[in-house]
Amino acid sequence: MRSRAATALILTTAFSLSLSACNRDRERDGPLIGGEEQIEEEPVPEDQPRKSIFRDDLQQPELEPELLEPLTVTVPFGDADAAMSEEALTELRQALDSEQFESGGTIVLRGHTDSAGRDAANLRASQRRAERVGEWLIDSGVDAERITIIAMGEQNPVEPNALPDGTPNEEGRAANRRVEVTFEVPEGARVRQDEPQVGDAPALMQDQAL
Repeated sequence: MRSRAATALILTTAFSLSLSACNRDRERDGPLIGGEEQIEEEPVPEDQPRKSIFRDDLQQPELEPELLEPLTVTVPFGDADAAMSEEALTELRQALDSEQFESGGTIVLRGHTDSAGRDAANLRASQRRAERVGEWLIDSGVDAERITIIAMGEQNPVEPNALPDGTPNEEGRAANRRVEVTFEVPEGARVRQDEPQVGDAPALMQDQAL
């Protein structure tokens, strides 16, 4: 009996010493949560600058501007002696303010007619219409050396000149009497990009606190 009492006393003393050691370690290392040590984040001073979520050493790739495409304006003619409409003149004025015109390329004038009349007469009529547009461009300050005139006659209609029963298609013929003004662009010309304005940066590019 005395031996068992001594053994129990020894075990109790050992347990107490072990528990005391654990308490001392916890007081030294701080409380544990879920079996892991709790780490408190240090507060960030208010006057410390905020950090960006983007790395300074990584630059966004610049997108290459799109290729500049030629611009075509159609000038209709009601008949052989008709003047250009105000609507057509407005489109031409807008074309003179375009990037295509400013690129300095050739301006091609293709004159067209309907199928009425002889082929030779239609060819001359298409030439006169293209020349009339060319004269207007020159009067508007365009260098004559940039202008090329091509008389197409009745070769390339955009609408049928006759109805299915063979009678004249007046609306179609009126559409075919035209001059197509094409502002060509130099090879490799690209769309002009405006300089970015201050404050135009996307919201994601602004500094954010971590």
